[in-house]
Amino acid sequence: MVLDRKFYRSGPARQEGQPVTFTDVRRRFGFSSITIGRWVTQQERDRAAGLFYDALADLMAILQGPESLVSLRGSLSFQYGKGGRRGISAHYHPASRTFSLAKNAGPGSIAHEWFHALDHYLADKAFSDARPGMFASEAWLRDATPVPHTLNDYLFACFRAVMLDEDGENPSELFRVSARMDRANGCVYYSEPAELCARAFEAFVQDASISNNFLVAGTKATEEARVGLYPTGRHRQQINAAFRDYFSVLGAALWKNTGAGG
Repeated sequence: MVLDRKFYRSGPARQEGQPVTFTDVRRRFGFSSITIGRWVTQQERDRAAGLFYDALADLMAILQGPESLVSLRGSLSFQYGKGGRRGISAHYHPASRTFSLAKNAGPGSIAHEWFHALDHYLADKAFSDARPGMFASEAWLRDATPVPHTLNDYLFACFRAVMLDEDGENPSELFRVSARMDRANGCVYYSEPAELCARAFEAFVQDASISNNFLVAGTKATEEARVGLYPTGRHRQQINAAFRDYFSVLGAALWKNTGAGG
């Protein structure tokens, strides 16, 4: 539970060390809405608000972008202790553009679910014929019609780095391991483009100089990592470089539009 756990963080200190509420979270990052479940106690709410505020501030710093990037220009909603699925501690809902975390969700889910939200948000901006509800990563793999733009070129380089090998001709080792796991489990999950890219993004965030295991955890020392469901070695470095290039360019463009410095 959030109240019983200690979380490691090495990010910038919160201004004056002041306590924050979910109202502060919404106000700073511009979420469309934040909804708290009825079974979340006030003490749990207070602790979680500070953890989320710091995690999102750290994500913003890692991505080198403004607050509007975190809330996807105010289009993203968030639920805590509400709207989850049975047996799943965190989930992104494309229909409502909402990511939900269970009250007792394990640490490290935010980066994964946030990338699902970004992947979904970008689909109709990166591709002219992406179907409603489609994620950009899937549209790229299905050869949807790209919208010509420098930012999209950088985004496609990320997808290419995650899903293809270094030559760009064959599936990556990450995809092959994920597909083997899916065959063993009798379902398609790990090898879905959106899941491959969300796990690769987790690795990128966890490798950043800012550390926050409430934001991300598990890409290095878990069973999933051990069997190869997260990128490793040179492939991980290539993916990290692609994400770093993309978010550097995206962040600079967004900062320019806000009229503030990066």
